[in-house]
Amino acid sequence: MPRPVLIVDDSKAQRKILSMQLTRWGYPTVEAASGEEALALCQATDFQIVLSDWMMPGMTGLEFCKAFRRLPREGYGYFILLTSKSEKTEIADGLENGADDFLTKPVSSDELRARLRAGERILGMQDELVEKNRLIGSTLGELQKLYDSLDRDLIEARKLQQALVRDRQLEFATGSASVLLRPSGHVGGDLVGTFQINPTTIAIYSVDVAGHGIASAMMTARLAALLSGGSPDQNIAMSAGAYGRSEAWPPEMVAHRLNRMMTEGFVVDQYFTMAYAEIDLFTGQVRMVQAGHPHPLVMRAAGGVDKIGAGGMPIGLIEGCSYNRITFSLSRGDRLFLMSDGITECPNPQGEELGVDGLIAFLNKSKGLKSSALLEALMWDLADFAGQTDFPDDVSGILFDYRGPT
Repeated sequence: MPRPVLIVDDSKAQRKILSMQLTRWGYPTVEAASGEEALALCQATDFQIVLSDWMMPGMTGLEFCKAFRRLPREGYGYFILLTSKSEKTEIADGLENGADDFLTKPVSSDELRARLRAGERILGMQDELVEKNRLIGSTLGELQKLYDSLDRDLIEARKLQQALVRDRQLEFATGSASVLLRPSGHVGGDLVGTFQINPTTIAIYSVDVAGHGIASAMMTARLAALLSGGSPDQNIAMSAGAYGRSEAWPPEMVAHRLNRMMTEGFVVDQYFTMAYAEIDLFTGQVRMVQAGHPHPLVMRAAGGVDKIGAGGMPIGLIEGCSYNRITFSLSRGDRLFLMSDGITECPNPQGEELGVDGLIAFLNKSKGLKSSALLEALMWDLADFAGQTDFPDDVSGILFDYRGPT
């Protein structure tokens, strides 16, 4: 339906002629005999099309146009000036002050109709833009609600990730384990922990689930349950031995069982890296598996740091993948460090990664400290290297300090 048109002219006859033409074409019309009257009408009603004479006593059409443009409006108003002026400078003055189009008197019926249709097209495009902006605003509002909800979920997931590591310092008969877990700004999938296999043997592990967000946090929680010392019957590393005694699967079989679970039992496309070590508390013998995880390090009491392992495949990437057992010994005063790549791949401001050699240098610098203090010093060194305390990835590790039997 055509939009209402405000006709402004001090000539009643001219108003009637224009009104009759517009009515015949289906346009509703409202008449005003002066610029002042027209302005008052526009303050009460948002007219989208205005047809105004230029030369009028009192407020001229050009002055009315300028006042019309200053009015607060919801949409655009298309303003056509009727004039006998034909000088380019005067037309430019009209355009400069807010007029959209001109019609020269006497007004041609065909030209008037064509100009009105041009105005309708422009107003139609304006309406489409307004509607699209409204839809965009509505969509952005819904997205903001969704993001707010996701932020709340991520906060809870981050709390869950922290809660999975209950104890940061654990004491055993001949050693102790110190745990480091510093989530990044995103919820990640790092997990570190330990559990007692039997009175003489413990297991320590470091896991890094690929990706960030809710999915990684949920997978991390699942793995925490599968490697929990609180429920040996649910622990994927444990099996029922003779006389009801719990026994442990060899480390390479733990990796194999986890890989089979990931590739055959889960429908999600996820994978993780892991270093898992089984430590005899009285002999210092270590059996370990490395599955795509950074190389574990042994800080020798006699001096030096050994890099352990050959890499291995991540868990959950290839069905039927095999894993190799690594064996070595800890002597009194040696320390075994399992860590995520959030440490070794931490970049400095120039984009250069710390690397294993950089980590070894930090460990050697703080080797005289107790394990918990050493991990704290490592965090400070890492922050100094990165130039910030907000790291791009989770930083985690577990440091086992072997004291040996007395």
